[in-house]
Amino acid sequence: MSGETAIRVVLGEDSYLAREGIARALERADGVDLVGICEDLPSLRATVESELPDVVLTDIRMPPTKTDEGLQIASELRATHPDIGVVILSQHAEVLYAMDLFEEGVERRGYLLKDQVKDGEELSRALKTVAAGGSYVDASVIGPLIVRGYQSHWLLEHLTSRELDILRLVAEGHSNAGIAAITGITVRGVERHVNGIFAKLGLSEDADVNRRVKAAIMYLSSPPTG
Repeated sequence: MSGETAIRVVLGEDSYLAREGIARALERADGVDLVGICEDLPSLRATVESELPDVVLTDIRMPPTKTDEGLQIASELRATHPDIGVVILSQHAEVLYAMDLFEEGVERRGYLLKDQVKDGEELSRALKTVAAGGSYVDASVIGPLIVRGYQSHWLLEHLTSRELDILRLVAEGHSNAGIAAITGITVRGVERHVNGIFAKLGLSEDADVNRRVKAAIMYLSSPPTG
């Protein structure tokens, strides 16, 4: 990795088997330097303070309560160390946890299923995206949430049927080029539709990746229709 600084990562995971597997994946990942491994929230807090990593990669649940410790540290770091990214690892796609993670802002936050950790390229991509200030939600998280149909008229009533179709594809994680290939619209046409969707949803002129995540989360978190 010539001329590129490795991303410094602290891992939080209480399960021995999961911890060893994730640590090995991190050690194999290109451009990643694993600088700390923790088994509970107190040690994770202490290690973050001593190492000041670029990204914390942490399970949602760990001791002492095994409820939402990963979300707790994500919220704490938003206030105390906003430049430190957090990627939450989850066994299953859970919409409420995803919403909690992004509630205080999508910048430097990611949500990744543990099954995806074995894919070193995706893990590295998620960490690099979050370390660079972006947001990451992998398709394995987005897909199952879409099936649950989280939509509402009050949020989406101003979107045309074409815009709803494109928003669904955005929520599935497709790029503008991918959406163009699926729908038969030109890439420029997709860009116009996506920008129109952002405007109708009241999303500010943030970095495009952040607006895409916000749009996806808004789509997925709205109450079911009828």
